[in-house]
Amino acid sequence: MKAPAKAKIDIPLLLIVVLSAFLNGYDIWTDKYANTYYTTAVAAMMENLHNFFYVSLDSAGSVTVDKPPVVFWIQTISAKLFGLHGWSVILPQALAGIGSVILAYKLVKPTFGVTAARVGALVMACTPIAVAVSRTNNIDSMLVFALLLAAALLFRGVRKRSAWSVIGAFALIGVAFNMKMLQAYMVLPAFYLFYWIASGPSWKKRTGVLAGATALMLAISVSWAVVVDAIPADKRPYIGSSGTNSVLNLAFGYNGVSRLTGDRGQGGGRRDEL
Repeated sequence: MKAPAKAKIDIPLLLIVVLSAFLNGYDIWTDKYANTYYTTAVAAMMENLHNFFYVSLDSAGSVTVDKPPVVFWIQTISAKLFGLHGWSVILPQALAGIGSVILAYKLVKPTFGVTAARVGALVMACTPIAVAVSRTNNIDSMLVFALLLAAALLFRGVRKRSAWSVIGAFALIGVAFNMKMLQAYMVLPAFYLFYWIASGPSWKKRTGVLAGATALMLAISVSWAVVVDAIPADKRPYIGSSGTNSVLNLAFGYNGVSRLTGDRGQGGGRRDEL
């Protein structure tokens, strides 16, 4: 009986991951506040569950930040574990950047081979804007990681003929919606087209899988928004940067159509973000 083959460590990939960790993490401990707007929200969220759930910007829980909660929940947990510092709210994004490098390798390798996968991982690790956002407490690094993980699940679903993996991929897009709202949906045309062309089942099965996956994605996407909007306005914070004190208005207005048209005046929102 043959002994199971030992998994070989890809030394070049390991070195690329170490490089990514250095680029994303070096000297972040000297950043006292990071993006002060978001760090202020994390400080308020650490005070009580009410502020934590609503992503309150202030200790009194009177107004929320201009984004959905998932990334800030993660940052708050990090700050609870390590104390509120610039580096502790940056750390989740730095780790997400490293994770994105590994995912880039995993996505490329099955189709194009090890060499191309290493090149892809190296490019991901050294792309200036990817490094820059991973060294802040802005949302983009976590969003990219979530969407790459969704892509990895989609590829697995197509290769393994696994409907559950495909459904999981779209569910992750729903989670990503709760990171930066409609910007998470920018990958959807590619996801739909890839699955339709590359998957083997009949068109009826493909339609069924995509319909179920889309329904779950939409349910996850609006879950937090629907709960918050259903609560009377006098019992929750005002939804920051929205035009009507509504999370759904924030999603489709300030964080949706306004991103394409450039009209950011409706919610009176900030203009200093990425």
